[in-house]
Amino acid sequence: MAGMRGGISPRQMQQAMKKMGITNEVISDATEVVIRLPDKEIVITSPSINVMTMKGQRSFQIDGESFERPLGSAPSEQGHGFPEDDITMVMEQAGCDREKAVEALSSCDGNIAEAIVKLMG
Repeated sequence: MAGMRGGISPRQMQQAMKKMGITNEVISDATEVVIRLPDKEIVITSPSINVMTMKGQRSFQIDGESFERPLGSAPSEQGHGFPEDDITMVMEQAGCDREKAVEALSSCDGNIAEAIVKLMG
């Protein structure tokens, strides 16, 4: 049976989780996640974030492309702080050069969609 796990449908699983006080939330509008370590940062771009809350504790599952950068590195050392894929996407979608794409991302706090709309508007 498609969609069944151990004889329980996804809907039944959701109902059982709800009865146990477990909630599940998807954060879909995040642009990046930064994990700060003593000597470096791990940056996850275009993340897919799933948040599960159980007994007041929140657990985060994060999927996406990641890269590392030295702690305290200036944005210019990392392509102005924006992942190269983000800059390229803005350039392609808005039909602009790299400098304008980086300026737009800077003024929109790295929000790709906002930067594209700004450049096209």
